[in-house]
Amino acid sequence: MIEAFLSNWWASPLLMALLVGMLCPATGAVLITHRRLLQANLISHAVVPGLVLALSLKVDPALGGVLSGLIGALVAEKLTLNRNGENEAVINTVLAGTLGLGVLLIPLLNIRIDLESILFGDLLAAGSSDLIRVLLAAIALLLLLKTSYQKLVFLGLDPEGAAASGLKVSSLRLALGFVTAIVVVSSMSAVGVVLVIGLLSAPALFGLNQAPSLKSAMIRSAGVGILFSFVGCSLSVAFNLSPGPLIGVLCLTSLTFLKKK
Repeated sequence: MIEAFLSNWWASPLLMALLVGMLCPATGAVLITHRRLLQANLISHAVVPGLVLALSLKVDPALGGVLSGLIGALVAEKLTLNRNGENEAVINTVLAGTLGLGVLLIPLLNIRIDLESILFGDLLAAGSSDLIRVLLAAIALLLLLKTSYQKLVFLGLDPEGAAASGLKVSSLRLALGFVTAIVVVSSMSAVGVVLVIGLLSAPALFGLNQAPSLKSAMIRSAGVGILFSFVGCSLSVAFNLSPGPLIGVLCLTSLTFLKKK
């Protein structure tokens, strides 16, 4: 039965979309509670230079993207130190600069690359390697939760108290940034590095609404994300449209149904 399912042309893209739809919102729930969603958006754009460089060097683009995303996050973190009230401006500047650098590297390195699929995804081109990357990203998130769940909850609820108690805040945030970069890169073929922020955000808002715990919020967020991805894929097949942008539009439309606290 499984072999018969996978033999369908739409099986791998659908499975990829459902996995990404589960993984991104679960990660987004953590990021929102830690007020790190803007940094996640930065990472999603900062992966582009690394992807381009990796392709030019003929190494795994996922590795280059993760390293580039982390470097971008660290640069932004350093530049925002002692800049109270200016953090968002600095982060957005780094975001735009890293994306611009990635686009400029394409002609400078004289390589052929489908920039549209990187930015907005191409689910129909998803293969076994993309599925493996998503599974590895899920394992990375689970490992982080298994080793640091209580610390993540404490840091999300009371950042100042966590720092005062001796918790290694910078190390924990670096680990969260690393997992975020892996999630973003693994989701690239589904929704692209630009639209991934929608899946990180919208389903998580539903999941976090009156959630009794972070664990519950992550599970609920993942469920909503799976629904969005399934509906987006179904509509893309029915109307012959690109799934990534459709999922992004669904995320936007869903906000009208979000209950106010």
